[in-house]
Amino acid sequence: MKIVILDHPRENPGEIDWSAFSDYGEVTKYERTLPEEVAERIGDAEIVFLNKTVVTKKELEKCPNVKFISVIATGYNTVDVVGAKELGIPVSNVPSYGTEAIGQHAIALLLEITNHVGYHDQEVRKGRRNNANDWCFWDYSSIELENKTIGIVGLGRIGQITSKVAQAFGMKVLAYDSYKNDALENENCKYTDLDTLLANSDVIALHCPLFPETENIINKDTIAKMKDGVIIINNSRGALIVEEDLAEALNSGKVYAAGLDAVRDEPISMDNPLLSAKNCYITPHISWAAVECRQRLIDYSLDNLKAYLDGNPTNIVNGVN
Repeated sequence: MKIVILDHPRENPGEIDWSAFSDYGEVTKYERTLPEEVAERIGDAEIVFLNKTVVTKKELEKCPNVKFISVIATGYNTVDVVGAKELGIPVSNVPSYGTEAIGQHAIALLLEITNHVGYHDQEVRKGRRNNANDWCFWDYSSIELENKTIGIVGLGRIGQITSKVAQAFGMKVLAYDSYKNDALENENCKYTDLDTLLANSDVIALHCPLFPETENIINKDTIAKMKDGVIIINNSRGALIVEEDLAEALNSGKVYAAGLDAVRDEPISMDNPLLSAKNCYITPHISWAAVECRQRLIDYSLDNLKAYLDGNPTNIVNGVN
């Protein structure tokens, strides 16, 4: 059996062993595959693994041997799942592999904003600690999180991690979610409506999926409903935010700071207004990138292949069994 991996460097730049894939057939790996290379590289392979390579029905029609596609990611919009279904090809994904790390990164963004660890480290290295007249110095005061309120938009698996850590800091949690889990409520964590969350939160963290009803959920109108000096955290999807509106609010001081791990168009364009906005911290979509997460991602993708070969396919996203 021939197996092709169309792109792999982001999942595994070197720390993770792919050798187990060879137990199931002859494996060919590529670091990246351009659109015009897809059909040729799939060739007569029966099993296709991919992450960000776009595969359309047109390419699949040129590769009649393909029996199974495994997306090494949660999002599967890179594959024409409808076209694959019409050709009878099951497509699988990995529904969950980085919950804890993504919640952890949300807190890391928040702590960089409240404590400015990276900034002051660089100032010490410039010699300012040695040249200071006093035994300490700071350019930004730290912000204590105890007794502050964090509004979490989306209290699913990742939102629950952020909620748990926030409560450990002594924060109150307001949660907005279409699906309520009463077991998560306690004296420090309550569900509420979106307007109440916006009006009463010192920090707002976005952990919701990108749906039509959540796209642009942070915009000039919703920002106007927020407290002055609010902090916004988004390591979910960039299109949840109208970036021009957030940049304006940051520059005016309405929003004190933002910590972002996702932007609308990636890689980020150098003319993105958030790059020049005040107090905007941007990481390059790395919440998911802990080595433990990437190991699980590859392991679960291999499990999807095993399940398919055993006749019990799992995590199928296009209804083909």
